[in-house]
Amino acid sequence: MQFHLKRSSRRFLAILVVLPITVVFLALIYMVGMEHLEGRTRTFLQSLQWATETITTTGYGADSAWSHPAMALYVVLVQFAGQFLIFLVFPMVILPYFEEQFEVRLQHRLPAMDGKVLFYRFGPTIEALLDEFKNKGTPFVILEEDMEVARNLRDRGYEVVFGKLADDPAVLTNVAQAKAVVANDNDHANATFTMVVREQGFTGPLYALADDPVYRYPMIRIGASEVFTPAHVLGAALASQASTRISPPAEGMHLLGTKIGMAEFRVRAESPLAGKKLGELRLRERHGVTLIGQWMGGVFTTTKGPQTQVEAGAILVAVGTHANLEAVERMAMPIRRAGPIVLAGLGAVGQKVVEMLKDAGETCVVIDRQPGPGVDLVGSVLERATLSRANLRDASAVVLALSDDSESVFASAVVRDYAPQVPLIVRVQRTRNTARMYRSGADFAISVGQVAGQILAFQLLGEQALQVENRIKFARLHPGALSGRHPWRNEELDSTGAKVIAVERAGEIIVEFADDFVVQDDDALFVCGSLNSLERYQRAFKTTSTV
Repeated sequence: MQFHLKRSSRRFLAILVVLPITVVFLALIYMVGMEHLEGRTRTFLQSLQWATETITTTGYGADSAWSHPAMALYVVLVQFAGQFLIFLVFPMVILPYFEEQFEVRLQHRLPAMDGKVLFYRFGPTIEALLDEFKNKGTPFVILEEDMEVARNLRDRGYEVVFGKLADDPAVLTNVAQAKAVVANDNDHANATFTMVVREQGFTGPLYALADDPVYRYPMIRIGASEVFTPAHVLGAALASQASTRISPPAEGMHLLGTKIGMAEFRVRAESPLAGKKLGELRLRERHGVTLIGQWMGGVFTTTKGPQTQVEAGAILVAVGTHANLEAVERMAMPIRRAGPIVLAGLGAVGQKVVEMLKDAGETCVVIDRQPGPGVDLVGSVLERATLSRANLRDASAVVLALSDDSESVFASAVVRDYAPQVPLIVRVQRTRNTARMYRSGADFAISVGQVAGQILAFQLLGEQALQVENRIKFARLHPGALSGRHPWRNEELDSTGAKVIAVERAGEIIVEFADDFVVQDDDALFVCGSLNSLERYQRAFKTTSTV
């Protein structure tokens, strides 16, 4: 059996051996120098005492005067050597050794893995998912090859094993018992890990997260059950938020023809809508406009009755006739949805965003600090001159696909101040920084951790643990239990979050309702809301689609 010492332990043992030899060597030189250069004899014991005092910088006592230049130079050099010992060797060797002796030891072999999920290597891609696992009490183990990362994970309360597959494949001895395995290193390391896991007898699901989709098929061939590319999925999610061609604002809008429109408005802090409740604003009664919901912090919330408060900074989604929607523009800033899409940062994620946008027929303006194929403007998105050259105020959306979260925070603030009417979609590197993006001005912020978390949560937890986008839908429904009642003034209807936008009666579309208007059995109702709110509406009023 081989015996391996930690690096700090090897260093400490080396110091224990070298230091006494060094002190003796210095004492012998001092003894010879004093006799032949100073003409004063010193015993070996006296010389040893001088060397010990000097190398430890504790002083000299009576032996502190030398007349010969060579002897004085020798003493100075030994003093500097003592300083080197105190300020470099001690903190770099001695302290780490004692820290390791007293700290909780890291595991170097997988524990019993029954019912546990094994994650190979920690990183931003799985950070949000691990938090979700921890909150749900789902058992898991992280195999980490970086000592400092492993210690940090242990201090955060995670069960972590430290080991290097290249040095000791036996670290995976118990992997055959695992519920599932996730490989989260670079593509080549994932390939090695996958083969070792299969060689250890694991037959369950093994999911690999790949940087380059070209490795997907080879990875499956060598043992992976599924291979996902979160960076590319992230690019697709960002493109979907930016383009109404890829992701229309509402599904089924065509059912109402051209009579009814939908618009988005940003509520600025000075807007008369900010902080007010719907019961006070009475947008339906005064302006004939129905507020479906509001986007805030990347989350769409449907309005539920007169107590719903309009938040400053939110994007309102409103439905009504085109003339009535124009009246709302006097109270809130309309969001642009026409023009080119400006993208900043042409890395791997940015390239995927541009690819999808162009496939959808969108016009793109690409900004990057470095010139290269596909870059339209070389410059920094932090500079207003660059934004002006990109005609950013005429854009239908701005996508920040930068690889540094700090840079994205600054860029979000600059873009939001320069073009408050343009939707701003931001790529986030670390999920924990998402809230900072929203505070800086982002309308939608999506991290690779959210994307990977959604994919893996479905595979490992059997549910969609992390939601990336919300959808709004129009549905044409039978009246059901709403027959004989007013289509607006209804507390049960308000509680569902869905809204009756129009009523079709005898071939005519009615969008404004008098106080005595009631729904009839043969009417068709056009109802709008999120997918969840529409499901609640159909359950509450026992109705089905007319299609």
